[in-house]
Amino acid sequence: MYKDFDDTLIDSIGDAHESFSATTPIREDAFDKSDGEKIAIITEHVKGILETLGMDLEDDSLRGTPRRVAKMYVNEVFGGLNPNREPNMSTFDNSYRYDEMLVEKNIVLYSTCEHHLLPIVGRAHVAYISKGKVVGLSKINRIVDYYAKRPQVQERLTKQVVVALQKVLDTKDVACVIDAKHLCVNSRGIRDIESSTVTAEFGGVFKNESKRQEFLNYISLNSEFGA
Repeated sequence: MYKDFDDTLIDSIGDAHESFSATTPIREDAFDKSDGEKIAIITEHVKGILETLGMDLEDDSLRGTPRRVAKMYVNEVFGGLNPNREPNMSTFDNSYRYDEMLVEKNIVLYSTCEHHLLPIVGRAHVAYISKGKVVGLSKINRIVDYYAKRPQVQERLTKQVVVALQKVLDTKDVACVIDAKHLCVNSRGIRDIESSTVTAEFGGVFKNESKRQEFLNYISLNSEFGA
């Protein structure tokens, strides 16, 4: 059950990212209800919030908002909470014997800050070195998207991407850097629209300074192509 906190404690927890686990905090009964049941319940909660704020839900523009928000939460922006939506990460033998770094950069991600439920928008850069297995390039994008679609802390998201790929590829040699803007910083509070947050997780050989720098050099390359 949600525990009451005073505002000072709530604000301090909101800034204490380092205290959070790399595992998304999900209750054991999280999937006892169907998606349809969750949508119906959330619809009523959103309706209550809007009515409490004084909004007239009989207005044509607002009448469908509670259900639209509920469907968006369950099916879209928080869809990554459902393990049934985890992408199929089939691997292939590295028949080309490519043993250098593979980098997938500028993966656009949309997530949601779990402290204020405001958007996180940014890009992820992911690299791995094959130990015999490779994965389709689009699968890397999909795994980023899957873990992004849940209430998140950027540090956790970065680590989750690395751990997931390490498991699939059976290698520790995976790295991820995320550069993102948090609307809880950009649009409220300090309202700094210029700042972004950069997080990194380096596994295996990427803990070596030279290999880590090689990866960072790759993601800094200009990859814009003309027609």
